[in-house]
This record gives sequence, C-alpha cells and structure tokens, in this order.
Amino acid sequence: MVDTQEGAAGLIVVGVDGSEHAEHALRYAFAEATRRVAKVRAVTAFEPPEAWAFAWGLPGLPDSGEARRGVEEKAREWVEGVRASLPERLQAVPCDVEATTGPPTVVLVHAARDADVLVVGNRGRGALQSAMLGSVGLGCVVHADCPVIIVPPPRAFADSSVSSAPSDRG
Repeated sequence: MVDTQEGAAGLIVVGVDGSEHAEHALRYAFAEATRRVAKVRAVTAFEPPEAWAFAWGLPGLPDSGEARRGVEEKAREWVEGVRASLPERLQAVPCDVEATTGPPTVVLVHAARDADVLVVGNRGRGALQSAMLGSVGLGCVVHADCPVIIVPPPRAFADSSVSSAPSDRG
C-alpha cells in the first residue's frame, strides 16, 4: 500500500531490518520528512534461500515471490507499529514499504537513487556489533548518489566524556 499526500515533494528512503537501530532511523526519517514535506519509503533487503538448499531438497522453502511478499508484510507491520508510537503530526507522513532481494547496501543505494536523502541506523543485525559504523551504513555513505544520514542511538554520548554533546538527539 502506498500512501499519497498532496504537496509531498520529496522522498526520504530509510533502511529497516527490525533492529533497534533501524527503529531510531525510521523515527528520524519521519521527522525529516515532516521538515522537508516529503514521503518516507521504508526499504528492507533480504537474501532468498540459497540455490544449494533446493538441490538438497530442503522442505518448506518458499519461492522468491512468496518470500518477498512475506518479508514485505512483516516489514510493513513493524513500520506501522513504530509509526503508531509517533506523535500525530509524524503519523500523517505518507509512507510506503518495500522488500527487495539482494545485499542491503546494494538494495538501499538503488532505492535511494532518486531520493533527497537516505537514512540508516549506525548498526543493524550484523555480527560485528563492536564496529563504529556498520558495513551497510559505510557502504551507503560511499556509494549513494544522495546525502546519507547515519542515525546513532538516542543519548549515544550519555556515557561519553564529551561535555558539549547534545542532551536530546531525537
């Protein structure tokens, strides 16, 4: 389902994967869309079952269309859950959700080719949680044709020795 709004001139693409970091990025994207009078497109990337799994006859593996629809529906439910917790003025922002097969960086950069800005969390579900910037975020910064906003978690500087850090990041 694609929401439309008269006067929405721009597009904010945001990467979502159901993680806490993606939730912060989605909240930021809705606020940014309000400032820019834009719509939000929440994009999730997924890898379909490996071809070797079919060769081994593993049961219950969906076809790629079925898998995409299932992932997109789960992402839509997650986005709507986050959206419902936002202030009313942010809930009014038009938003569509899409799921695309492929590596997250490639999917997000492609989805943002006509966007005003691409928004991602600083880390997602990757295994290297200690990294300063996730590989997807770094890949987007390097390859996107539009500005990329990396959203840190709220109060990221709360335990830092930096005394001039803002107290409200959201």
